[in-house]
Amino acid sequence: MGFFSRLFEGMKKTKKSFAEKLKYIFTGNDIDEDFYEELEYVLISADMGVEATEVILEELRDVVKKNKLKTTDDCKEALKQIMIDLLEGTPAEPLGKPCVIMVLGVNGVGKTTTIGKLAKKYTDEGKNVVLAAADTFRAAASDQLEVWANRSKVKIVTNEHGVDPAAVVYDAIASAKARNADILLIDTAGRLHNKAILMEELKKISRVVNKEWPEAEYHKMVVVDGTTGQNANSQVELFNEAVELTDITITKLDGTSKGGFLVSLAQNFDIAIRYVGVGETAEDLLDFDAKEFIEAIF
Repeated sequence: MGFFSRLFEGMKKTKKSFAEKLKYIFTGNDIDEDFYEELEYVLISADMGVEATEVILEELRDVVKKNKLKTTDDCKEALKQIMIDLLEGTPAEPLGKPCVIMVLGVNGVGKTTTIGKLAKKYTDEGKNVVLAAADTFRAAASDQLEVWANRSKVKIVTNEHGVDPAAVVYDAIASAKARNADILLIDTAGRLHNKAILMEELKKISRVVNKEWPEAEYHKMVVVDGTTGQNANSQVELFNEAVELTDITITKLDGTSKGGFLVSLAQNFDIAIRYVGVGETAEDLLDFDAKEFIEAIF
């Protein structure tokens, strides 16, 4: 199955909810206040958020006026382009070499599974990958990551339950350097019941990375569960305040009808959306493409 086919299949629930409502309001002929009000309702119900919806509608009004659009049908392509431009505001640049990716996220979002999928993706691309099992709080995390490491035949650095995560990262960097690795993927804890301790752990890991491998390109990627919709914004904000995120990955988009929340993420944060997950297999973790994403939900 090709990229667009996987994306289209994975976004079926959002498309069904969003496109059917759009179809209804785009069957009229007049671009009037009723049209804009109905469009506002559709965008918000697709979980695009009030702020992003206001930005989109303001842009659309300007385009309609500037280009003298007369019918609602003329607006459709304009609306698509506005949303694409919003999603492309902070593009994900190609990864450098060597590259360290610290992967963050609350428990249950699919963080460790995403790291496993990334390990396979990168090794399939011919990259030399090392994994760091720095979630030493959750005992099963290292075991889960080891399964993925074995599948992809990559080196994994682990330690005992409860060990300082920064110490695991220190050892992993040494291993990655010795192996001339292209990418070091760091799994981290996701507990939030003691937020202050978690955030300090993440900051400490960052200090170790910056000190021990300063020449490496350093990414801090948060993973959010697509089924949480607008709640993803608060999770991104939380981790961004702690470590200044560089990338966002969204999982489980195939399980929600409100995939439009990606638009609100793009509006609220200058952080690149790098990957989207639309299924269970490693091949279902896709490079994010704004144009293809919008085409898939329209």
